[in-house]
This record gives sequence, C-alpha cells and structure tokens, in this order.
Amino acid sequence: MIVEAYGVNQLRRMFLEFFESKGHLAMKSFSLVPHNDNSLLLINSGMAPLKPYFTGQEIPPSRRVTTCQKCIRTGDIENVGKTARHGTFFEMLGNFSFGDYFKRDAIRWSWEFLTQVVGLSADRLYPSVYVDDDEAFAIWSQEIGIPAERIFKFGKEDNFWEHGAGPCGPCSEIYYDRGEKYGCKKPGCTVGCDCDRYMEVWNNVFTQFNNDGQGHYTPLEQKNIDTGMGLERLAVVVQDVDSIFAVDTIKALLEKVCELSGASYKEDEKKDVSLRLITDHIRSCTFMISDGIMPSNEGRGYVLRRLLRRAARHGRLLGIEGRFLARLSETVIALSGEAYPELEEKKEMIFKVLTEEEDKFNKTIDQGLAMVGELEEKLRTEGKSVLSGEDAFRLYDTYGFPLDLTREILDEKGFSVDEDGFAKAMDVQREMARSSRKKSNYMGREDIYQELSAKLTTQFTGYDRLEDTGTVTALTTEDEIVEILKKGQKGTVITDVTPFYAAMGGQKADFGVICMEDAEFSVSDVMKLQGDKIGHVGTVTKGTFQTGNRVTLKVNAENRMDTCKNHSATHLLQKALRLVLGSHVEQAGSFVAADRLRFDFTHFSAMTEEEIAKVEELVCEEIAAANPVTIKTMTIDEAKKAGAMALFGEKYGETVRVVSMGDFSKELCGGTHVSNTASIAAFKIISESGIAAGVRRIEALTGKGVSAHYKALENQLACAAKAAKTEPSGLVKKIEALQEEIKNLHSENENLKSKIAREAMGDVMDQVAMVNGVKVLVFSVKDVDMNGLRNLGDQMKEKLEEGVVLIISQQGGKVNLMATATDGAQKKGAHAGNLVKAVAACVGGGGGGRPGMAQAGGKDPAGIPDALKKAMEVLAEQIK
Repeated sequence: MIVEAYGVNQLRRMFLEFFESKGHLAMKSFSLVPHNDNSLLLINSGMAPLKPYFTGQEIPPSRRVTTCQKCIRTGDIENVGKTARHGTFFEMLGNFSFGDYFKRDAIRWSWEFLTQVVGLSADRLYPSVYVDDDEAFAIWSQEIGIPAERIFKFGKEDNFWEHGAGPCGPCSEIYYDRGEKYGCKKPGCTVGCDCDRYMEVWNNVFTQFNNDGQGHYTPLEQKNIDTGMGLERLAVVVQDVDSIFAVDTIKALLEKVCELSGASYKEDEKKDVSLRLITDHIRSCTFMISDGIMPSNEGRGYVLRRLLRRAARHGRLLGIEGRFLARLSETVIALSGEAYPELEEKKEMIFKVLTEEEDKFNKTIDQGLAMVGELEEKLRTEGKSVLSGEDAFRLYDTYGFPLDLTREILDEKGFSVDEDGFAKAMDVQREMARSSRKKSNYMGREDIYQELSAKLTTQFTGYDRLEDTGTVTALTTEDEIVEILKKGQKGTVITDVTPFYAAMGGQKADFGVICMEDAEFSVSDVMKLQGDKIGHVGTVTKGTFQTGNRVTLKVNAENRMDTCKNHSATHLLQKALRLVLGSHVEQAGSFVAADRLRFDFTHFSAMTEEEIAKVEELVCEEIAAANPVTIKTMTIDEAKKAGAMALFGEKYGETVRVVSMGDFSKELCGGTHVSNTASIAAFKIISESGIAAGVRRIEALTGKGVSAHYKALENQLACAAKAAKTEPSGLVKKIEALQEEIKNLHSENENLKSKIAREAMGDVMDQVAMVNGVKVLVFSVKDVDMNGLRNLGDQMKEKLEEGVVLIISQQGGKVNLMATATDGAQKKGAHAGNLVKAVAACVGGGGGGRPGMAQAGGKDPAGIPDALKKAMEVLAEQIK
C-alpha cells in the first residue's frame, strides 16, 4: 500500500475529524500554562489539562473528548540540537473517555485510524501490551486479527502508566516498522530496539486502577481511556523522513533558519546542531509568549528565557547578524496559525517580546563570552577542568547566562561546571524558581475541597442581583468537611445558588452575610472551587448552620458598586493604553477592589508624563460620555469576530461574556461592571512603574477614591502652607523665596568654612618638600570636612603649580584624607589613589581614587603622625 504523504496540518485535522465522527467533542488546545495545577510548570502531555476530569473533581463537557494539545518538555534540553530525535515543543493528539468506552473501542479506533484513514500498512504495525493484560492481548489477536507472535508483551517499566499515587493502568502501544534503512542492522533487531526502525506511534493508556502510593492497586469505579500520539512523530512515519526536522512544517522553518544564516543543512554537523536547536526553540518561544508567559528569572518565565537565549547564542554561532528571532517567529505563525489562531492574534506582542529580550541579551553577550574566554584560559593555566559554581553564577547574575548556556559553551571546549556550587551561590533565585513548582498530589492541590462531590455545583446569580436565597449543600471547617458549623467557628459555606462574586480574573471577592432567622455567617472571602462550586469563607457570628438549611445570601452593596467602578475603569484604561502606546499592549495582570485598581500591561519603557496624561484624558472622556455598558453572551469565535479583546493566555470556555462600553471598549470578561460609564464618576492615575522585564504597572482610583485622594492632597497642601507660614495660594512663591534664601546661606556657609580652613591651615607653604624634583606638600588640619579639604587642595595645587598635595583632617573623632596630583607629577609616577590607599591604613581606614585626585576616611586620629610619615615614604617610592 502506498501511503499518501499527508502534511502536519492535514494530519491534525484528519485525527480530530475522525474522532468527532466517533461521538467525541473536539476541544481546542489548552494553554501551556497549567490551570489550577501546581504540579507542573508547563503542560507536557495531552492529558495534563484534563486531570480534573479523570479524577472526577470536575464534570467533563462530554464523556468523549479529543484534542490536539500543544506541549513543552525541557527535561533533556541539553540534547536538543545535538540529535535529530530531541525537541522541546510538540503537539500531542489524543482521544479520551471519561467512564464511557474502554479497551475494545480504543484499540479498534486506533487501528482503524492508522490503517484505513491514514493508510499505513497493517503488515508494518506491531502492537504491544502489558505482560499481564490478557484482555488487551485478546482484543488485538482475536478481534483485530493480529497474529500472537506480532503482539509484544512488555513489563511494568514500558507498558504500565502511573505517576505516584492516583489513577493508573496498563498501556498498549502501536509501533511502525519504518524499514531497514532506519535500522541498526544488528541481529535480532525488533520492536523495543533503541534504533529508529521501529517507532512508537500511538499509546493507549487504560486507566483502570487506583494506586494508594504504597503499591496497592484497586479497580476504579470509572474506567477511563487516555491516549497519546505525537503529531510530529506520526508525520515522520507518514512522510517517510528521517526525523521531525524533515516533516513539512518543521522543515520549512528550518529552511528559513538556513536562509537567514546562509548555512545548508546536513553539510556541517556543528552547524546542524545550531540549525536544529534554533528551529525547535523558536517554536517553543512563540507558543509560550502567545500564552502570556514573559521572560523572567523564575518559574516558566525562566524556561522561556533559557530557550530564547540559547537560540540567540546559536544564531551568533551561525553568523546571523542582528535580530532574527521575530522573523523566524513569523514563519512559525504562518505554519501553525490555522490551528492556533491565538498566534496570529498575539503576533505583534510575540515579536515585541522576542525583540526586546534578544536586544537585552545582545547587550551583554559579548562581554559574557569574553569573560567565558578568560575563565577558560584560567582553567587551562591552572590545569583544571571544572568551572567553579561562583564563576558560573557571576556569568548568570552579571551577563544573563543561564547555567545550561554556560555548560553548553564550556562543554564545546572540554570543560564542565560545578553545578552544586552554582546552586548554592544563587540560593535566592533558585528558591524562587523551585517555589513555582510546588510538590503536590495527583491533582496539584492539597485541600479539603477536593473531597467534595463533583456533583455539587453553584449557580452564580450576582450579575443582576445582590441578594438571593439558596440551600446549603456543604460545610467545612478549616480542616475537614462537616455537617454543622456553630457560633465562633471559621469555615466555608457552599450553596446551590449565590449572588456572591468569587475572586477571579483579578477582581476581589464580595463580602457580606449569609443568614437565617436565628443564625448569621459573616462572609469575608469567596472562592471559586473546582467543579463549578463557590465557597463562602468566614465565621459564624450567630446560631448554627447545617447542610440542607435554606438561607438568604446578601452581598455588601457599597463594596460591590465601588469594585464595579474600578473593574469597568480597567477596560477603559486598557483601550486607552493601546491607543496611546500601541497595539502591543496586553493585559499582564490586574487587581480590582473597592478602594483601588491595579493594571499590569506589556510595554518596554517607562511612560512619559505626556503619555500618562493622554491616557487619563481618554478614560475621563469616555466616563463623561456616559456610554451604556452592554453585556452579551456568545461563542468564543463570535466574540473574536466581533473584535472583543481576550485576556492574554486566559482559558475560556466555548461560551463567553462580552462587555462593551459604547464603541470604545469591547472585552471578554466574567467580572461585574457598572451599567453606564458615567457611574465611574472620576478616574485618576496615581502611579506608573516597572514590575518585571517588559511589564509596567498602573495604579489608579475611581469615584470616591478620587475625591478622597484630592482631599488628602488638600490637607497636605494646607499643612505645608501652615509650616511655611503662608496661604496655600502663596505656597509656590514662598518656597521659591526660601530656596533663594537657602542658596545664599549655603554660599555664605561655604565661604565661612573656607575661611576657617585657611586659618586652621596657617602658612604651610614653608612645609613644601622636594621629592626627586617634584614639589610635595603633606600636612594636617583640624575640623575641616571633605568639601573643605577639596577646596584647600585646589588652592594649594594652584600655589604649587606642579606637584602633589596630601591633607589630613581630624574632625569629630574621625579622619578625612584628600590627595591631589598635577599632570606633571603624574608623569613622574605620582598616583593620588594609591597614595591615599596606603596612608589611610595608618588611621584605620580605606579609600582610593584616580591618579589625579583621591579621598579616604579613617577612624583613628592617633595615627595621623604616622600617616604623614607614611605619605612621604610612599611618594619617595612613586616618584622616580
């Protein structure tokens, strides 16, 4: 059978359409940023974002789901480029069953897709099963018709999936025989060999057991199917090419790298390493930035920075001049934009981040590489082969070289790095990175709410009401699920209905009360829990609550209204920022409370006063325009077609709320808002600052907050005027007069100090000595500060015309030293900096400076006589 060489994009569509025909819901790829899962920095498999469905913590939108999930793995980053096998970015095709079909259908459909849809020859496909999985073996042999000798049985290491405690089960993999040209040609080469002939294409995981963490396995009530097939791997097989770098889309990207560098693939192995590394890393960087990940020195931001800087460095090795990563990213977007529309939507931001980070690295890389060269030479001279952890850390801290970049550069020259020493030297930064990846159980969360039934849900009614009635469906203390909460107890109340807004999307939660006739619960926080549950956190202030109670839920109206004003203002602010600064501006975070708002956004320089004023003016104009705020529910695709702004890297369902404010702003948002912009009343930016590389922060006030702000300023102005003994209207003139008075007094004071210094010095010109033909004046004075010494030094140098002056002053139990040397004296060897450094030791101090002028301090006045003698000795050595 001749296999048609389908392209990557075609294979992706074929897979999803095939499983849709089998009753599966095709879901879009989830973000690379894990949602409510602290066990991962980045999504690294097709099933990772679906874990809540497998554990029953959340109810899936369908019991049959299929996805093509973007993934990143960096465990073997050092090998990327060195071989054609390794890569950090890949797409994982998967079909999943949550308690629906099981082994028979999973095996049958995988075989049908590979043989009938893709057209792979059945004679070249070999299944494997777990050694004890007789059920899967029987399906393959009796129902699919595979001869027993072509079904391979492997042990737990190869064919049993488990990840600590939690759901687990046997696997059945499908291998494809690519032919002898890809093999090792060793006798007995077969499925399971390390060579490239027999390639694993598909993996069916039959999740049927629960591991208690102690090696005890019990059957799951709900048996699941989790399958995975690497899209790029499938393309390698279908297109009959030697590696992922030869499949159509990745090959096109690699050819773009070749075009920019002038290099040709497979002509120089050293250049091939760089070509493959850049090709892989720019894919990862492009997708990571599109999901809102920004370069930083911790967590997933550090992963991005590592990948980006490795790619930039290898571009230099290939001789690519200037910026090039954004141009390659453009190719990534063109090749993958159809399947991942967020790439096209965020491309301006992607290019901006890549360019800024590349520029930042380019500023330091030459200095860093020079330092690496010096360290290599030092190692050779000392006969060592391991760079110290302290030196590796200096490269990281000063020049932005991630450890693996330093390791890679040194490895090319036969050196290694003391990685343990590096880890100790950067304790703080490494601890921050480690804290981003917390130890956890299977779901990445360790709290009592996980034990609640997934069937419990809460309907939110707070968009159009602040009071509602509902039924208590669950209660917890801070430690356990309970049936009753009594007066004085802290805990969480979960109801079937609530008007309380839970903290989400940067908006602070509502507060208020839950009450019955004889009981009251004070709500201090509200949390969105897994599985569409909302938890009201607080304290029972009266009576007793128990599950099943009918209760009244009342939101604090004033707090909600003020929060709405600030939230609506952030929408106006974001649009104003994009109009003033450019469309690269994206929301990078926010906090909205009743008393203030905070808005983080992507931008790469501090805003000017004019830009801040213009943004503020635009927002105020829209408030004054009294635009109606309309909210519509629609599909995500309809929202994007309507021009609604989506939050950078946010996870959205198929149905979204679109909040429009006149014709000015249109955003996807699940928060609460005013009904008309006029309700915001007023808007004032109070600060603009940088919080991370490429991220700025604006803090602002609305409504009553603005009034309170100006009232506080009025009070400060009145206090200042009172202190200056004038009226607020005359404060500026008063300050100007005081400044002029201070200036005159300062000048008078300096003149007096100079006079005192001269009098303290007396006539010292008779102390001038000759040292090897150079005039030298060394003397001491009392109660002259450093400014006075400098003035005296200038006067004495002028009188000497050519020579060296050293003056030592005792002032308040401390010592000041100042030395100066003319150009002529310097030519004969005099060096003020070295002179001061040597003399300061005599008075228990230190210092230094330039050859022409230096100063120092000390704390032992008793050493002044010795210091004067030492000065003459040093000058005698200097001047030849």
